[in-house]
Amino acid sequence: MNFWDQRFAEPGFKYGTEPNVFLRGQAARLAPASRVLVPGDGEGRNGVWLAAQGHRVSSVDSSVVGLQKARALAQQHGLVLNTLVADLADWVPEPQSVDAVVLIYTHLPNSFRRLAHQRLAQALCPGGCLLLEAFHPTQLQHNSGGPKDADMLYTPELLDQDFAGLLTPVLRWHGEVNLSEGPGHQGVAHVTRWLGLKN
Repeated sequence: MNFWDQRFAEPGFKYGTEPNVFLRGQAARLAPASRVLVPGDGEGRNGVWLAAQGHRVSSVDSSVVGLQKARALAQQHGLVLNTLVADLADWVPEPQSVDAVVLIYTHLPNSFRRLAHQRLAQALCPGGCLLLEAFHPTQLQHNSGGPKDADMLYTPELLDQDFAGLLTPVLRWHGEVNLSEGPGHQGVAHVTRWLGLKN
C-alpha cells in the first residue's frame, strides 16, 4: 500500500467533499459538457463536483483507495466518474483529448514535474485551459497542509517555465488564503494560482 493509499484509507475524506474554492470561482470558463481531466484527484471532491456541473470528467490518481472513495462519492450523487489509476511520472495522456486540465494540490517532485506538466498541457485541445492551485514555497512557514519539501512547492514563475511554448498564462497569483478543506487543509496558507490557455 503506497503513501496515499494509507492516507486515504483513514475514515472520512482527508480534504473534505467540497470543491476547491479557486476551481469553483473559475469554472465558468469551461464550456458546457467539457471533457475535463483531473490528475491527482484523490478522493474525488473536485472531479465529482465538476461532473455535477455536467462535465465529462476523468479522475486520475496513483491511489486505488482514493479513487474507490471518489467513485463512491459520485454514486452518492447519482453521477458517473471515469477513473484511472496511473502514476504521473510515466503516464502519457492522449494529445488533444480534453478541453480542460484541473490540477489542485497535485505536487510533483522536480525530477519529473516539468515533463508531467508538459504532457498534461499537450492533452489539451486548442483553446483549452489548465487550472492549477498549489502551495507556494512560503507555505513552509505555515502548518495548514502541503509537502514539507521546497522541491515540491510552486511559484508562478516556475509554472511559467514549465508550460512555456504550450500555454499562455492568463492568471498568475500567489498569496495568503484561509483554507477549510477537510482535516488535511485547515488555516492560513500561502498558495499559487495559475491558469493558462492552450496556444
